Amino acid sequence: MQIIINVIVFIIVFGVIVAIHEYGHLWFAKRAGILVREYAIGMGPLLFSHRAKDGTLYSIRMLPVGGYVRMAGWGDDATEIKKGAPAAIVLGNGQEGASSISAEPSQALTTEPGLVTRINLSEKIELENAIPMLVTAYDFVDDLFIEGEVAGEVKRYSISHEATVIEEDGTELKIAPKDVQYQSATVWGKITTNFAGPLNNFILGLVAFILVVFMQGGVPSNSNQIGQVEKGSPAAVAGLQAGDKLTEIGGKSVSNWTELTSAITSDTSGKKLDVQFTRNGEKKTTTVTPKEIDGSYKFGVTNSIKTDLWSKISGGFSMTIDAMGLIGRALGHLFTHPSLNQLGGPVAIFQATGQAAQGGFISVLGFLALLSINLGIVNLIPIPALDGGKIVLNIIEWIRRKPMKPEHESIVTMVGAVFMIVLMLAVTWNDIMRAIGH
Repeated sequence: MQIIINVIVFIIVFGVIVAIHEYGHLWFAKRAGILVREYAIGMGPLLFSHRAKDGTLYSIRMLPVGGYVRMAGWGDDATEIKKGAPAAIVLGNGQEGASSISAEPSQALTTEPGLVTRINLSEKIELENAIPMLVTAYDFVDDLFIEGEVAGEVKRYSISHEATVIEEDGTELKIAPKDVQYQSATVWGKITTNFAGPLNNFILGLVAFILVVFMQGGVPSNSNQIGQVEKGSPAAVAGLQAGDKLTEIGGKSVSNWTELTSAITSDTSGKKLDVQFTRNGEKKTTTVTPKEIDGSYKFGVTNSIKTDLWSKISGGFSMTIDAMGLIGRALGHLFTHPSLNQLGGPVAIFQATGQAAQGGFISVLGFLALLSINLGIVNLIPIPALDGGKIVLNIIEWIRRKPMKPEHESIVTMVGAVFMIVLMLAVTWNDIMRAIGH
């Protein structure tokens, strides 16, 4: 039963993080004038889809291991049709007329009136009033036409700027004319689009940490006042109570929780310590014998909680900043001391999710926040194929005042993608070996 719960929690946590990350790319891409053809959660075969009025396909796919935003002109987005491949086209009402095309049709070719609004390449779907053809030529980017053999005659049809293509797997997407492609956006539009994913991860982490603080009732205070006394602990035996303010421990003056903790844990002998404290304004003394727990000596007390609204919100910000610092230092150590044991793939994330699930909803929420911030930071590493690598290319374009040649950018991105795939396979294998005890 626990393994089922772990799987469900893993899918939800990872799904939320990916969905928020990809939505950042989606929102800013549309603001930059880039056509977003598909927003997908998951990878692999299509399970569910919905087409919005602006043409974006929102889909859920079978494998819960990621997601993507398919932007026009980005990567391998172009629709490929082999010469002679069967297709079916649907024309508009013909009132729009044929659009002009730069290519001169041959003498044996006729240009038909009416714009093509749908092009079906899938054998799984049949369209009413569709014209079957064997495709001989097409251009969905510049000249917007499709040409093919229809009833033994080669014909050319102009395509609507808003036309859609039903791909072989049944996914229907808008075509991507040049003016709505990623390459046509401004440099600033590209940078904000690429940075938006990690930014959303940081925002998600912050919101999750603030929720954790609210659900915990507040944020721990650094004052020297006791919040709670564990039942049967050395502090309870000595008569200390919640609300007491400790002022001196073992002869060391303490004015905050950091000094209090240091005064207790610095002693490793377990000897009795004289403690001075105030209760309701009255000074008192007692003797406490710290108990050894996990290699250090403790009283069995917790610090007080600040419950005001500002403390809760600022506590969420502090947890976010601490998490970013922790992850940043870990990455820095990884670069100076490379080791696969310092990395975790899907297997390690699944194991960590299971441990968080056993701690309850607050534990899962905290884990989600940490994982989201981790994903945001890792994605900003300037490696091609990651968001950070794309931003570097955008900056280079801004400096050069012209974009990198598409073929060169594709090569750089491919090298980065291959590196990330090899690294992920190595990390996953290492995780599996650690999980089975090798």
